[in-house]
Amino acid sequence: MRELIKNIKPDKRSPLGQQQKVLLKLLKKARHTQFGEYYHFNQIRSSSDFITSFQKNVPVFDYEKMYNEWWHKTIDNEQNVSYPGDVKYFALTSGTSVGSSKFIPVTDDMIKAVKLVGARIFLRFAKKEHRYLLKKKVLMLGGSSSLNQGKGALVGDLSGINLSNIPFWFRPIYLPGKQISDIKDWDQRIDAIVKKAPEWDVGVITGIPSWVSLMIERIIDHYNLDTIHDMWPSLGAFVHGGIAFSPYKKSFEHLFAKPLIYVDTYLASEGFIAYQKETNDEFMTLVLNSDIFLEFVPFDEEHFDSEGSLISTDNIVDYSKVEEGKDYAILLSNSAGAWRYQIGDVVRIEDKIKCQISIVGRTKLFLSICGEHLSIDNMNMAVLAAEKEFGISIPEFTVMSIPKNNFYTHRWFVGLLGDVSSDQLRTFIDIKLMELNDDYRIERSNVLQDIELEILPNELFFDFLSAQGKSGGQHKFPRVLKGKMKKEWQLFLSEK
Repeated sequence: MRELIKNIKPDKRSPLGQQQKVLLKLLKKARHTQFGEYYHFNQIRSSSDFITSFQKNVPVFDYEKMYNEWWHKTIDNEQNVSYPGDVKYFALTSGTSVGSSKFIPVTDDMIKAVKLVGARIFLRFAKKEHRYLLKKKVLMLGGSSSLNQGKGALVGDLSGINLSNIPFWFRPIYLPGKQISDIKDWDQRIDAIVKKAPEWDVGVITGIPSWVSLMIERIIDHYNLDTIHDMWPSLGAFVHGGIAFSPYKKSFEHLFAKPLIYVDTYLASEGFIAYQKETNDEFMTLVLNSDIFLEFVPFDEEHFDSEGSLISTDNIVDYSKVEEGKDYAILLSNSAGAWRYQIGDVVRIEDKIKCQISIVGRTKLFLSICGEHLSIDNMNMAVLAAEKEFGISIPEFTVMSIPKNNFYTHRWFVGLLGDVSSDQLRTFIDIKLMELNDDYRIERSNVLQDIELEILPNELFFDFLSAQGKSGGQHKFPRVLKGKMKKEWQLFLSEK
């Protein structure tokens, strides 16, 4: 552990300097791949302005374009396609807005980079007041570490791939252990955790808030506890990611007897992008010196259509040219063969000097059926305000748009802990959204004629994910429903 702390040193270069080094490293590494030779990586590297040369010579890719032109070869076990060597793993993901599965390459270099950032996060607890946590167990609630065999590689979600590659220094404190994490069925895995829980001295839990909450509630109910601290008195931190934590925070409070340290992380299937460096930080800090080169596309009507599809690649910038307070869709190039790749996330630059961001939503998960441009960030803020106003908790919610009498309606489905009527909640959220979003306010007196809200049992949201084969791991309920998933949710509710 001391050696690990010694080897992780602060990077004193500027953000641009860090990113320049990363891009040059990636270009050098991949210069003799099929992709690197096709797009002349050697020439790009030798250019005096290699970032601009990279942007001029390499097009922007979404998953379909990257898969159809390059990654299908990798999946067929062909080597040196868009990154050197073979690919041992594929992260299987369907995101939150589409039903078809995506196979994202995961290389040894990417796994090493993820481990390094994970170590940085863990070493946040090396400060004197939190140092006791380094001696406690870390319970990681992710996907199954028992991966499926593909044509020439192992397939699973990224959390499962990471769990199957636990670093040596972490193994003595890692829970629930290989035997339990290998269990593929989510409910059986949780049952095994519940059974072993009294034997563990847990100091840190990691995972997606919704599934961690369910696990803790199962333990509390099974052993008839008041809070989880009756079982794990040393529990002091929750490292979370995958979805905004603010809607869950209030529902978490009743699970604990004392305050926890909350650490927000931004780990995509393509790598570690950001994390909350200090306990008092309001926002996450970008990881600019690992194995990911980031580009930023202004998230506006010039660059994206109403469905969230990219329509212009003009004015795409590196981090040195971003503007504070502005929203951007992210492109990344990584050490697994993704190049200028759209991951679908939208972030806001909160503090350019500190490289701090917040996640606003996803390009495809903005409600803008009639120009209202409603973001997940707007929704989360309105829900958080409603929780404070009525003394309630809303761990789960989702929204869809529906046509109605030649106009449109937003229909909300809300999982509620507490007592408030659907009419009160609907009116409050509607008014709050009009305060937060001028476009929404304007359209509420035009095409967006009505708002509907239905309160549902929280378990219905989890039952739906289970019916979709998406229990546990990195799966989360989408905040906006569109397309196939919208139809499946409507069918699910009608059958229930």
